Amino acid sequence: MISAYGHEAGKPLECLSIEVVLEKEQFIDGNGLQAYRVGFKVGGGIDQDPSKAPYKYPDMGIYITQIDPDSPAEKAGLRQHDKILQVNGHDFTMLTHEKSVKYIKKYPVLHMLVARREIAPY
Repeated sequence: MISAYGHEAGKPLECLSIEVVLEKEQFIDGNGLQAYRVGFKVGGGIDQDPSKAPYKYPDMGIYITQIDPDSPAEKAGLRQHDKILQVNGHDFTMLTHEKSVKYIKKYPVLHMLVARREIAPY
């Protein structure tokens, strides 16, 4: 079993993952338009320099760097430092930071696969 942490982008990956369904929270923004809230921020990506990141992750994956209290992300069970492997069937292991953010914003419901460091193989 290979760990998702320290994974080299583009190489096959087999690891334990956690399935998470996140239903975004709808609200009306300051302009009176309908918007959606996920309640998390991401860092990383194949276009980012990991040495300049506030958290030292072992690879260039997309990681959850912040979870807002009482947010859809917290209610769905996501945790800070979870590595996002997939969203709605889309591979997140070889993605730029900008594309990951755009993809997360695109859908009102996110079906995610994440890897969590403390989850050990059986």
